[in-house]
Order: sequence, then C-alpha cells, then structure tokens
Amino acid sequence: MGRPVVAIVGRPNVGKSTLFNKLAGKRIAIVEDKPGVTRDRIYAEGEWLNKHFTMIDTGGIEPDTEDIILSQMRRQAEMAIETGDVILFIVDGKAGITPADREIAQMLRKSKKKVILVCNKIDTHLTPDTVYEFYELGMDELAVISAGQGLGLGDLLDMVIAHFPDDKDTEKDEDLMKVAVVGKPNAGKSSIINKILGENRVIVSDIAGTTRDAIDTPFQVGEDKYVFIDTAGLRKKNKINENIERYSVVRTLTAVERADVVIIMIDATEGITEQDTKIAGFAHNNGKAAIIAVNKWDLVDKEDKTYLQFENDIRRELSFMAYAPIIFLSAKTGQRVSKMLGMIKEVNESYNMRVSTGVLNDIIGRAVLMNQPPSDKGKRLKIYYATQVGVRPPKFVIFVNDKELMHFSYLRYLENQIRDSFEFKGTPIQFELNEKKGD
Repeated sequence: MGRPVVAIVGRPNVGKSTLFNKLAGKRIAIVEDKPGVTRDRIYAEGEWLNKHFTMIDTGGIEPDTEDIILSQMRRQAEMAIETGDVILFIVDGKAGITPADREIAQMLRKSKKKVILVCNKIDTHLTPDTVYEFYELGMDELAVISAGQGLGLGDLLDMVIAHFPDDKDTEKDEDLMKVAVVGKPNAGKSSIINKILGENRVIVSDIAGTTRDAIDTPFQVGEDKYVFIDTAGLRKKNKINENIERYSVVRTLTAVERADVVIIMIDATEGITEQDTKIAGFAHNNGKAAIIAVNKWDLVDKEDKTYLQFENDIRRELSFMAYAPIIFLSAKTGQRVSKMLGMIKEVNESYNMRVSTGVLNDIIGRAVLMNQPPSDKGKRLKIYYATQVGVRPPKFVIFVNDKELMHFSYLRYLENQIRDSFEFKGTPIQFELNEKKGD
C-alpha cells in the first residue's frame, strides 16, 4: 500500500516543471525557456484536501530521436507513466496540437492509465475556442489552467484526487530518512543511487552535467523509508558558464540543507580535491550527518598501503569531519554498495540520538577530574552542568562561570569524551555556552 503517484508528462517546453513547482509549493525543478532542461524524473510530495501524494516531473518526451540524452529522457518519462496512478498530460493551449502531442497521446492511450489532459498557458478565465480542438487527442477529461498564473489549479487537483486508487495510502508520511548524494560532476552519484535502488531511476551518462536538478527518489526497505536526493555535480565557480548550471549549484546546496544524511562522493581516480573539501565543508557547516563514499575503487592500482594512505589523505583534508565514516566502493561492480543502507541508517540514528542529562553530567564530571579546565590570570573555568537541547544534529548547552575561559581545545576534549561513551557516528555535535553565576 504505497502513496498515490501523479506523473506529469508532455513534450518539451509546455510548462511541466512550472506546474510541478506550483503544486509542490516550492521551486524544485529548474524552469528555463529551453527544451530538455528537466532530464530526469523529479519527485516531490504534494497535498490537497489532506490527501498526500507523490508527484513526478519528467523530461519532455521526444517521440523520435537518436540523441542519447533525449532518448533516455523518453525512457524516464515512460517509466513515470508505468509508475503513475494518475497521468497529467500537459499541452500548450496557445500553440495548439502538434505531431508530438499526437504521438504522446497514442502512447498514453496504450498505457490504460487514468489520464487528465491539461491545457496550459491559458492566462484568462475565459476559455478560448482553440482549447476544444484538444479533445481530438481522445482523452476523457480536460483541465484548463495557467501554471504560471496559478489559474485553475484547484479544479485540476480536485480531478486528480478523485482518481486515486482505494488501496493507496494518502496519510502524511513520517520517519523518512532524507539522503542527499553530492560531489563533483561524474563522481558516480547517479550510478550509486541506481545500484542501491536496483533499477535505473536516474539518467546515467559519461557526459558531465547530465543531472541538472536535485531529484527526490522514494525508497523503502521493510519499515525503513528513505528519500534519495541525487544532485548536479558541483563545479568550480569559474567553470559554471550557463544559467542552468548556476541554478544546479543552488539546487545542490538546497538539497544539502533539506537532507538528514549527506553522502559525499569522491572519485578515487582523482583523489580528494579542493572542490571535495568545499562540498564537505558546506555539509558540515549546515550541521548534517555525513558519509564519505570513495567511488571507482575498482579502478585504482593498489599496493599494501594504498587504502591506508587514501584514508589518511581524506582525514587530513577533511579534518573538520573526523566523525564521518569512510567507505570505499564501486558503483560499477557493486563492491560494498550493499553496506550503504545500513550505514545510512546507523548515521541517521546518531543524528537523532539523545543523551539523558544525568548520564551526560557523569561524563562531563569524569572528564573534568581527568583533565582540569583551563584558567586565565588566576581565574579557572567552572563547569556547572550540561544538558542536551536538540537533535539533528545533537546540540548540548554547557553552563559555565565565564564563557571566555572555555578554550576551543578544551571544548574539543569534552566532545571527544562524549563520543567515547556515545559514538555519534557520522554526525557533528554542536555546543552552546551559557554563563551561570555561581559561588
């Protein structure tokens, strides 16, 4: 019993992504007046009248093409149609019917799915006569909207939810693990997700920059629910030329912000680069749980100490992220990929872990006995007590006599003592100092 799926399909540049963003209530898909911008299926949660559903935006269907990217876009759209419970077939109400519209309509009729023909770009409450020619496409229902102006969307959503199958779950989902996969272009982000999912959900190609949007892909194993967010590879700023690439960087950073766990993909054939360090730093500064995944390990010529040397390089360059576990794998051969889900779950549990105030203060008390707090000009730091005030990431407040006396190295020592008792694997720990006047 899954969530109802609404797939948005149509030829390029008819306003699919604009509608998708409007219904999602936020800008997820890149919108640009240029065919082929949305290349993969992009997932988002939708809700109307307390009924929750999953929406899929797709790359525009080009019925006859030999272009490798366009042909894969078509396959992605076909997979969305196969998955969808309700299909929104978007056409351009101003342009009229095109041969591509007719071919897509034929494909949809063969699918036997519930299809709503959506006549977009009608920016007036008066329906022009040209709209009625679209009935020629043979669809049972027609909705007239302007995605850009937000006209007619309520009526469209009423039609959508009326066709949800009875056996689908429309209640709000809780306990999702949101996992963003980030890294340089061509590091293998999409390949890893496809390997974990066991199907080609995301377009994979040797052409750098294939993934332009941050793509949400729901996935469930037993009771564990995940959402994988594949992202466009982050390039150096001086290599970002076109507007779409600039948008993609913003999408990647936004994907990190809304994720719980960030998988930082490193290309083993290139080693850790300055760009990898910047990407990891963004995840760390946003307080996200993290896993460092070194991909293409099968392509590295190995000697006795290759593994240890690579790990030491990562720890040196990402010294601020010593808490993050490292896994060496290969998306191509599947080496160690099976361990990823367990590692994500473990890291997510640490990200949400709580320590009772009593146990926390026992740890702090022992730490102070073993190593006295610093002093300055005869005045010594006093730690009165500590308490955990938040999770995602775990956050602790320490009450002291004078915040200025707390040296960062002693705070790091206290963090290490806490981690010795509770590993907090893969998650940063945040501290806040409050002054409390004592005797």
